[in-house]
Amino acid sequence: MARISLDPPRTLLYRISEWYSRRTFGAVLDPVRAVAHHRRVMLSTLRFELSLGRWNRLDPQLKLLAVMASSHVIGCSWCTDFGYWEAHNEGMPSQKLHAVPSWREHREAFTEPELDVLEYAEAMSVTPPAVTDALAARLLERLGEAAFVELTAVIAVENQRSRMNSAFGLTGQGFSDRCAVPSRA
Repeated sequence: MARISLDPPRTLLYRISEWYSRRTFGAVLDPVRAVAHHRRVMLSTLRFELSLGRWNRLDPQLKLLAVMASSHVIGCSWCTDFGYWEAHNEGMPSQKLHAVPSWREHREAFTEPELDVLEYAEAMSVTPPAVTDALAARLLERLGEAAFVELTAVIAVENQRSRMNSAFGLTGQGFSDRCAVPSRA
């Protein structure tokens, strides 16, 4: 059960966000409902999330893997649920979706760059972070500096999302059920 009401004041900003969310995702996202209690937080969050969609230096599949791995490490069931749905809609193979939580036991499902991204997302998401110089060097060599910066920022953003949604007590909304991918978080 959510720790904050998911029935925020029906301001114009919330109603517009509600319409956009339903149109884009088929449901009003619970994180939108939660932050709608604070207009400035909501506006800042919406602007930032929209700007993230324009980042394009990192391969979209690597970005999705990084987000999913980070949400699993933190244990955010809402983020895991939504992440599965998003990755499925972007064409990620089911074998990879199922293997993310236990990627070390399913290395054959991933390419070498994907394995490095999963390891990096995990290392950035533990407390304290456990990123090694060797891993960062491999990723810089494989991806280039711009994509490495984007990867690092995407993982940091997912850490913020996952920690905030977990603190709010948000749980899955059934997004992964729509693509028949069970959440393991």
